[in-house]
Amino acid sequence: MSLPHAASGELIDVRPLGASLRQTSSSTLVRADHLEVFRLVLAAGKAPPDHKASGAITIQCLEGAVELEAHGRTQILRAGSMVYLSDAEPHAVKALEDSSLLVTVLLRRV
Repeated sequence: MSLPHAASGELIDVRPLGASLRQTSSSTLVRADHLEVFRLVLAAGKAPPDHKASGAITIQCLEGAVELEAHGRTQILRAGSMVYLSDAEPHAVKALEDSSLLVTVLLRRV
């Protein structure tokens, strides 16, 4: 069963998950024609496949710490930090600690 996406005007809780982080799955919070917002939950040491989004994105670290590879360099995102990546910028993320990220994608659909 999939979780419903938030409707326009509906409040969304994006506070850190704390002790429940390891029991929580990644989920899409908002899905609209040209916008997608999701919470990516990663256990320490885990990394989703390298990829590039179909649009510009922001990645905000809500809790934990992740290593981000993009634009030919590696940076550490910690709770409270955010990065913007331009349309289709290849990137990779690896959790250094149990982490949750808020990812916003401005979709470029053809």
